[in-house]
Amino acid sequence: MRRKRTLILSTAAVVAAGATAWIAMPASAAATTAVFSKTSDWGSGWQGGVTITNGGPKAMSSWKVEFDLPAGATIGSFWEADMAASGQHRTFTNRAWNGAVPVDGKVTFGFIGSGGNPLNCKLNGQPCSGGGAPAPTTAPTVAPTSYRPVPPPVTTAPTTKPPAATPTTTKPADNPSPPPASNLLPVKVTNDTGRSDAVFLYVLGVNLSTGKLGYVNAGGTFTPWTGGAAVPVPAPDVSIPGPANGSSTTIKMPKNLSGRLYMSFGKKLDFRLSTDGLVQPAPWAGGDPNHDILFDWSEFTLNDSGLWLNSSQVDMFAIPHVVSVQGGNGATIKTGELKAGGRQKVIDAIKAQPDFAKSVVTRSDGTVLRVLAPGKAADAGLMSATYLDPYINRAWNAYTSKTLTVVPFGDQPNTKFSGRTSGNVMNFTDGSGKVVASFTKPSTANVWGCDGALGAPNDLVVGPIARTLCAAMQRTTLGTLDTQPSGTAADFYKGEPSNHYAKVIHDQMADGKAYAFAFDDVQNQESLVHSGDPRQAGIVMTPF
Repeated sequence: MRRKRTLILSTAAVVAAGATAWIAMPASAAATTAVFSKTSDWGSGWQGGVTITNGGPKAMSSWKVEFDLPAGATIGSFWEADMAASGQHRTFTNRAWNGAVPVDGKVTFGFIGSGGNPLNCKLNGQPCSGGGAPAPTTAPTVAPTSYRPVPPPVTTAPTTKPPAATPTTTKPADNPSPPPASNLLPVKVTNDTGRSDAVFLYVLGVNLSTGKLGYVNAGGTFTPWTGGAAVPVPAPDVSIPGPANGSSTTIKMPKNLSGRLYMSFGKKLDFRLSTDGLVQPAPWAGGDPNHDILFDWSEFTLNDSGLWLNSSQVDMFAIPHVVSVQGGNGATIKTGELKAGGRQKVIDAIKAQPDFAKSVVTRSDGTVLRVLAPGKAADAGLMSATYLDPYINRAWNAYTSKTLTVVPFGDQPNTKFSGRTSGNVMNFTDGSGKVVASFTKPSTANVWGCDGALGAPNDLVVGPIARTLCAAMQRTTLGTLDTQPSGTAADFYKGEPSNHYAKVIHDQMADGKAYAFAFDDVQNQESLVHSGDPRQAGIVMTPF
């Protein structure tokens, strides 16, 4: 399974993998040290780890690393260590199998966090630098809250293929012959909305070969962004004229690009550039200049393994559109199509839910611009920030007296992890009984975002368990279905309180598929098309 993430990011996030944020520089090569490194950062959260190096005169039999977190920062999931929390202070201790560290040996543990970096680190009661110098105490600069950097892209192909029955497949005989293979993929954007507004298109993303952020023109030429500032400044106008109602526009997408294709109606979008990279529209944030613009986007990755293209509703539901791809064999697959009148039915259903009703955003001229996903609605103060707490407490506490079995890989049924709750922490063991992952009880915001306490590192243990937990909590099956993933769409969203946003969007999709939250690809519920040999792609904006 592959986590769906929004795919445009800050420059800092591009280079984060392999970049190290030191708690303190080692005092000497012979010192016993603990060094914190941040391996990725997606704006709303980050993945980090600590490497302990025994430079002392004798072997260590145990270790303890403790540090403080700046105000507002937190640690969610963690692995290869036990964690205790007291206010903003965190203490990590070895597990039974990794306490012994020989001279010149190393041991590492990791965690998912949000907010500022750890401060005031100590290893076994001494400074983590191995000397007398204290760790830095200055919190990092916080980016303006009106805009947000977007999480890093998935730069590797998913390990599982989309199931054949997920999208609608059109037989080759019903399709025109596919164009020849090329490093520039034709993308045909069709406007069947019935609206008279001018349409503007944007192809923005990260060049997977260079790690640079930039934009693509209609002919498929990639240009890196330049000219950002500490206070975000307007980006150049890189819009592509889109199709009028009843017509189509074909643009080219270069290989090795991961990003978003935006479409806006009536007005161009306002993008900004900061020293960290591109600042995208965030209409749920106060003061965002794009608040009154009708717009949406699809997300994509195009590389040597093919095209992945999805119609995302993770942040909001706005412009209904179908995504498709035709492969070299002539077959076309598509998904994302709403049932007749589906957009209005989604709007009406959300308005009928008192807890969600304010998440429907209407412009002064009466145009419904978007329905915000619950996490974004809560961020904007339009619904309760603790809405899911009663369900989270029930589901989490259910496993104090029974075992949760997670089987995260559909093609590996013998890879299983067993979870039990102790206090606020759910620990998972593998088949040998070794504790391999631990999760603190998530907040409502953590569930909506599938981050924080449910942060998923890009590994084969903690990440897959985190994805499974978040999907089960979004769908309210955790606590009742004790093997996860399990059940069918008919079993989802039965608990209360529930994610009615995701439920009604799935209900109104012709094939039942939607990307209504970050891990909606668990059990293949996502509105995603993929081809390993893509020849042309399509986006059709449907009537509303």
